[in-house]
Amino acid sequence: MPKMTKNGRVTIPKRVRDYLGISPGVEVAFRRGDDGSIIIERADGTRPPSRFAKLVGSAGLGPSTDELMALLRGDEPDLPGAR
Repeated sequence: MPKMTKNGRVTIPKRVRDYLGISPGVEVAFRRGDDGSIIIERADGTRPPSRFAKLVGSAGLGPSTDELMALLRGDEPDLPGAR
């Protein structure tokens, strides 16, 4: 747990810096949340991508709709690698 120095400085944990993309020279802003909590964020408003946004496009191309329908109907699909 970080402690405040007598000069009022606090070290932002590496995990938080990495998540927010904060590096030396990047300005940060502190604001009060609706519930009274203090929120730290980048002053330029840049937000890190969500964990789901990082996955977009990672599954690759799958079978076409026609191939899926043939598979669901029990037809012999023309899928690559199908026997």
